[in-house]
Order: sequence, then C-alpha cells, then structure tokens
Amino acid sequence: MSKSAGIHHITAICGNPRRNVAFYTETLGLRMVKQTVNFDDPTTWHLYYGDETGSPGTALTFFAWGDIPPGRDGIGQAMATAFTIPERSLAYWTGRLAEKGVPHETPERRFGQTVVAFRDPDGMNLELVATKGARALGAWSGGPVPGEHAIRGFYGVTLLVGDAEPTARVLTDTFGFTAEGSEDTRHRFTAPGGALGTVVEVRVAPGFLPARQGAGSVHHVAFRAENDAAEMEMAALARRLGLQPTDQIDRKYFHSVYFREPNGILFEIATDTPGFTVDEPHETLGTALKLPEWYEKDRARIETALPPLR
Repeated sequence: MSKSAGIHHITAICGNPRRNVAFYTETLGLRMVKQTVNFDDPTTWHLYYGDETGSPGTALTFFAWGDIPPGRDGIGQAMATAFTIPERSLAYWTGRLAEKGVPHETPERRFGQTVVAFRDPDGMNLELVATKGARALGAWSGGPVPGEHAIRGFYGVTLLVGDAEPTARVLTDTFGFTAEGSEDTRHRFTAPGGALGTVVEVRVAPGFLPARQGAGSVHHVAFRAENDAAEMEMAALARRLGLQPTDQIDRKYFHSVYFREPNGILFEIATDTPGFTVDEPHETLGTALKLPEWYEKDRARIETALPPLR
C-alpha cells in the first residue's frame, strides 16, 4: 500500500487579496511562491505561499473571492491550520503577533506541545506549534522574519466532525496514517516519516451546527502522493470505502484527485511533482502572473479583471 507522507497543501478562501498578501508575506513572513488564477474560474486569483520553493508540506493557498460573506465554523470542515515553529521561537512569535496587532489566545498545551491560536484578517483559524527540532528544518529567510524564527511549514490540521470513526478510516485505510491517541474530544493521527504536515487531529462535536463555507474557511486539504501511481492507488483505496474520487486533473504544479470524506470535508490527493519551478525559476517565484497554457490566449482580459495584490 502506498502511504501518504502527510499534507501536501491546504487551500482556503479569502476576501481582499491585497490584505491576504500583506498578512501572509509581511506578518507571517511566508514566501509567495505562485501568482496564478483559479483554474476553474480564471477571473479570480489563486495565491500560493510556502517555503523557498513551496515544497509539499508548506504550501498554503487561497482562492480570492472578493466580497464573499464570512464562513461559519462547524461540522464538516477543516477548522484549524497549524504551522510548525522552532520550540524556542514561541516568545518571538507572541511578541510579533502583538506588535502587528494580531490578537492571539493564551498558549495551551496539547499532546505535550505548546500551541498558540490566532486568526487571519478573514477569520481563518491558525495555530503555531512550538516543535522540538524544527530549527534544523529549512525555512524561507528572505522575508521580514529571521530564518531562525521562521515558520517551517505545516504542523497539521484539525478536522471538526460529528463522528470520528468514518473519517479515521479514510486517514488510516486510504492514506496510511496511524492513530496516536486522544485528548478530550481530539483524536490524533500521524503520517509515516517526514517532518512537516504529518498530523491530523479529528475533533468530535456531535450535534454542532454544520459549517458554512465563506471567507476564512478552508476549501480543501490535500494529501501527498509520491507520484501518479501512488495517487491512483490511494484513489482506488478510497473507492473501496464507498467514496467517489474524481478522475485525475492536471493542476500544472501537481496532479490532483478529489473526493469528500464521509463527514463532508473535501480531500485532495496531490502529487509531489512537478512543483512550482516548472514555469519560473525559484529565484523569482511568485513575482509574476503565471497562467496555464490553455488560458494564455486570454491573458490580457484576465490581467484586466484581476484586482491588484499590492
């Protein structure tokens, strides 16, 4: 059985793209690694942030849908996205958030680690997890955050569900995650190997209101497949659970298969290759609008329709 090495990317929804760029590049210090459009709606931005190359396990992406109403937290969504920071950088980050006027919760202990929760300008739930050994991991140091304190990539994601068991089956039987224990209403699952994006916590809240997607909501969570063959194997395993994965779709920077897990959360399987340097060198990643070949003929019209980023 092919096993996923963890989270490939997480895609969320934002309103004002200029505000989104400012927060993720200037406040959190991530690198913008790709400016492109939503391949299903080329009139809207699809923005990618991550480490120096947006490597799997670091890429947070946004559909910028303008005046869309805010989302509502609830059942059937990825309710929190967690980043890995070095263990000794916690004080730096609480100070930085305060300096930038970003309210944050009191640090709490969870599964033996310290976690700080806060929100982005659209209300998206974010967390910083102080992680032992994280300083040895690569980080983008070309932004405003010193490399020693920089976000390394994803720690993981928390899913809010009404019933943990069917979601747990997808994580273990399709992606090869392992159950690692529980704390209160949280059930932790980890991917084999790798240092980033290996944790999924399934939080159970039976009877809670269903989520409503909008600005600040996670649209989908993508899990890593080493290559096309591994992706097809995972898709076949999802079908055995009675799920309905799509055919493979070419997203230019990776190949994708989508399906909804039993609690309604949209999952993606994404290949590690070809990556974001397929259409621009890593030195200039994220500095110009990149379009898939099938939209190049419409470049002038698309550029005119897109709102400014800075």
